[in-house]
Amino acid sequence: MTDDTNTRCGLVAVIGAPNAGKSTLVNQLVGQKVAITSAKAQTTRARMLGIALHGETQMILVDTPGIFAPRRRLDRAMVSAAWEGAEAADAVLLLVDPVKQRRHELEPLLEALAARPERKILVLNKVDVAKKEPLLALAQELSGKANFAEVFFVSALTGDGVPAMKAALAETMPEGAWMYPEDQVSDASERLLAAEVTREQLYRQLHEELPYDSAVRPESYQERPDGSLEIHQQIVVGRESQRPIVLGKGGSRIKAIGEASRKELSEMLGVKVHLFLHVKVEENWAENREIFEEIGLDWTR
Repeated sequence: MTDDTNTRCGLVAVIGAPNAGKSTLVNQLVGQKVAITSAKAQTTRARMLGIALHGETQMILVDTPGIFAPRRRLDRAMVSAAWEGAEAADAVLLLVDPVKQRRHELEPLLEALAARPERKILVLNKVDVAKKEPLLALAQELSGKANFAEVFFVSALTGDGVPAMKAALAETMPEGAWMYPEDQVSDASERLLAAEVTREQLYRQLHEELPYDSAVRPESYQERPDGSLEIHQQIVVGRESQRPIVLGKGGSRIKAIGEASRKELSEMLGVKVHLFLHVKVEENWAENREIFEEIGLDWTR
């Protein structure tokens, strides 16, 4: 924290339909990976804070779950977490994928935003692949629906347009002391971040083979005498038929997931990592309060 009177500090909520690129944008703004990304919709489940610096300004970025029509307890908790992330924010960024658009989820979101008091900013993603004329037309159309203060065109994937948006955003933050140390990039514990890294590999390597209904639970996280880390995690699936999918032939798939996660964690944490994974079948795990709390969601929602 800092008490420098010249500093600024503010909260920025990043919201949007599932798979709009919110986590990728947060990672770009922070300058390193703090949130997992995946081609699967609804990858982000709980609110994750990323901490971005620009000059004397610290921006607390809330990477929210995608907002969609909730059907189950898990869905309701995720959507609730997203809207809570927008409360009392100094700015709310609505990130829109102009290629897929997901109008059935975007329109209710625009209606809800129109009634909110926070400063609203429209960010159109994927300028690297979207055609210019339709992009401008979409920006004009959406701008009239929720009283956006500014519109930005970016590519969260390549970083195109992100520095200019970050600089403009920093100027709108209120004066105040920083909430976190200069070298901190996220509020997530290393234990939770490690579980998220494995969940990302689970999604990436199994693609459509494994349903969205899977979780990674942190079991133990210990430092060995030589300074390396020993991490044990449990991959939870909802049906017995999903266990062999995760394990792969002769354990090849879970080994590959473990190796990729271990390599990334070693690079992120700067120490050697020993990662141990095992698979557990738990039907209706999404109704398990303990798992909810472990992945940062509110059971009461």
